[in-house]
Amino acid sequence: MAQEMSFWDHLEVLRRTLFRVAVVVALLMVVVFLNKSLVFDTLLFAPRTSDFILYRWLCDLGQWLNIPAICEQDFSLNIINISVSGQFFTHLSMSFWISLVFAFPYVIWEIWRFIAPALYAKEQRAVKRAFFFSSFLFFIGVFIGYILLFPIVIRFFGEYQVSEIVPNTIDLTSYTDMFVSLILIMGIVFELPMLMYILSSLGIINRNFLRKYRKHAIVAMFCLSAIVTPTDLLSLFIVAIPLCLLYELSIFICKKEKNVEP
Repeated sequence: MAQEMSFWDHLEVLRRTLFRVAVVVALLMVVVFLNKSLVFDTLLFAPRTSDFILYRWLCDLGQWLNIPAICEQDFSLNIINISVSGQFFTHLSMSFWISLVFAFPYVIWEIWRFIAPALYAKEQRAVKRAFFFSSFLFFIGVFIGYILLFPIVIRFFGEYQVSEIVPNTIDLTSYTDMFVSLILIMGIVFELPMLMYILSSLGIINRNFLRKYRKHAIVAMFCLSAIVTPTDLLSLFIVAIPLCLLYELSIFICKKEKNVEP
């Protein structure tokens, strides 16, 4: 059926797909926008104080290992707004990004519906399975980004000073931009195994190929981590190490060479 469709027919299907995605995201935006206190006070600004769960875990770990340096009870960031319309547009933009995160399973489903007619039955089964697990991995990445990566990065930069006479007062836009970028980066990064599985199912790559270029991939992942994270070694390793583990998982779930058509 898909082969009989013209180029303009495909564009029309794509237009309807994008329209449905936009409607769902817009509806979620309304819900998120109306829950301002939950989004900002409970979720977004939680990592700015030492009450955040990761910092309490570090304190417990520091007491257990007798390393008090990793525990700071009075950590707190001062966040300010320097633009007249900054708080409103920050509220609007964060509503969009959070809505997009929650809408991810639906977006994946719409992408599947769009590309499925162009695949053979065997390819459809493999890709459908990958798309199902992709949402699960995406939310794991988002969770790790929120609970681990963002708090460590924001605490590092919030405490770093070139001099004691220069206090850190963080701009609201800078804070939210870093939050969105790190959360989405981790969500997308965790899609790596599913991408490899799809490529393997389509016969483009195989397990031996990934093993052969493992060293090259590790170097590439560290370079990518250096690009997408702030300029400190801690955040680089927090992103690079999961990437390497995900690459190993990709090797495990990919097909062997004998199962890949030439």
